[in-house]
Amino acid sequence: MKTRFLIWLGLAFSLNCLGQSRPASSTTYDVLIRNGLIYDGSGQKPYRGDVAIRADRVVAVGKLTSAKATTVIDANGMAVAPGFINVLSHAGSHLLKDGHSMSDLKQGITTEVFGELSWGPVNPDKLPFLQSSWLKAQGQTYDWTTLEGFMQKLERKGVTPNFASYVGAGEIRMMVLGENDVKPTPTQLAQMQTLVRQAMEGGALGVTTMLIYPPNTFANTDELIALCREAARYKGRYIVHMRSEADRLEEGIQELIRIGKEAKVPVELYHFKASGVRNWPKVDKAIALINNARQQGQDVTANMYTYTAGGTGLTSCLPPYVFNGGFLAGWKRLQDPDERRKIAQEVHQQTQPWENLFQLAGSMDNIVLAGFEQDSLKKYEGKTLGQVAAIRAKDPLETAMDLIVQDKSRVGTLYFLMSEENVKKEIRQPWVSFGSDAGSATIADTLAGKGHPREFGNFARLLGKYVREEKVISLEEAVRRLTSLPASNHKLISRGFLKPGYFADVVIFDPATIADKATYEKPFQYAVGVEHVWVNGKQVLRNGEHTGVLPGRALWGPGKKNPVGQ
Repeated sequence: MKTRFLIWLGLAFSLNCLGQSRPASSTTYDVLIRNGLIYDGSGQKPYRGDVAIRADRVVAVGKLTSAKATTVIDANGMAVAPGFINVLSHAGSHLLKDGHSMSDLKQGITTEVFGELSWGPVNPDKLPFLQSSWLKAQGQTYDWTTLEGFMQKLERKGVTPNFASYVGAGEIRMMVLGENDVKPTPTQLAQMQTLVRQAMEGGALGVTTMLIYPPNTFANTDELIALCREAARYKGRYIVHMRSEADRLEEGIQELIRIGKEAKVPVELYHFKASGVRNWPKVDKAIALINNARQQGQDVTANMYTYTAGGTGLTSCLPPYVFNGGFLAGWKRLQDPDERRKIAQEVHQQTQPWENLFQLAGSMDNIVLAGFEQDSLKKYEGKTLGQVAAIRAKDPLETAMDLIVQDKSRVGTLYFLMSEENVKKEIRQPWVSFGSDAGSATIADTLAGKGHPREFGNFARLLGKYVREEKVISLEEAVRRLTSLPASNHKLISRGFLKPGYFADVVIFDPATIADKATYEKPFQYAVGVEHVWVNGKQVLRNGEHTGVLPGRALWGPGKKNPVGQ
């Protein structure tokens, strides 16, 4: 690995010298982007210049006045930047079905990083109910058993963006322990560690988990440290939906920091937020905790989406123990009157430390039902839980439990939990990058329902609303957070900068018009303002339209031996 890196470094240096020392070269390139305002990913002020691409690499940046190319793009008045990186993507299944990735591509995304959960390891004969039923609805089936196998399948299929992935601690746990609330024996923990090592050697970036969702939530801190120690052996990272983003926000960050210290691994928290009005003041302490850890030399970062509503299941109104044993076990419990009384008592008079979104929402008007599977229930999509409870003349919590049982699903739901002031405060932190926490689809291929606008608008919203309109951060800083910062954090080799020798993932957008169009009422609307995109030197978006080219590659983690294509 070290030898390969030194060889690459020498090549990059040579190419850099070539690009800088021969600005008037008459060399012919494959692509020449002229007259653009170059935001190179460093966070420095932009400068006017040209970008030359040959094969899959950027080979020159600067004033290339005499250069020629097979394809010449005039970027006058436009920003030219490295391709953007989505650090929390759930686009895996979308890419299996349709590799175009239009909702993200139209925002300049050239790399998707899968996390919170992973597409391997998996036992296809023992899939969790929700996962298997959702895949069936998408016309998909498992024919792989490892995360590496899934990545190889995507690459063989052909997709637009590059993609990388963490291995899910939840998937590791299910392979050994099933979906039950149990503590692993020493032998079982060793089996789980072996699976982490195999995933890291197969190209995972590190370990990920989502600690408010069963069975992930059943893992204690020591179990997570043990798994992360294996990732650390391969220079991996730990990235997590913390155990709490609300009442125990500080404790969640403290657990993250502890895991990083004891496992000797860099750490990152997903979708940085303080949920629930009563917790909004905690964001300052949360920022201070992270800054303090960073000042002491620990690698702690965060990412976020640019909205005040989260999106998850209606099942998150209920305590995790309900789904001990899996979704079907919980579904049966919700049909038992005695169990329902116990559940309702725990929701209303919480005794255990769990993320009680029913209470955190503060009002039933802040819980919006976004997606059902049963046709008979789709009439409720877009209505609040309070509205549906009134229609049914029933208590809101009873209504929620009824809907989960009747739909036999987690029921897609939007929770309005965050403050706009805190969103801006979080965006200002220099260690925050951005992830959609969503899939990436074409409008025609979106699932029925309301959905969350972050799937179609998260990154354009940053550049339009928070950069151009509200000036929360500068455009050059926003580009850094979308490019070189995540590339560095997740060890995406030779990505994230517009420099000679780096891969030619390039986006051209109009700073004056880039904007999100997706809303909570109409979430499936493409962003505007991105005109051209290249992935690995191939143009995938031309004048806002997909070219039909699918050049995306698997980007393997540092534990992978002899990776191809990077």
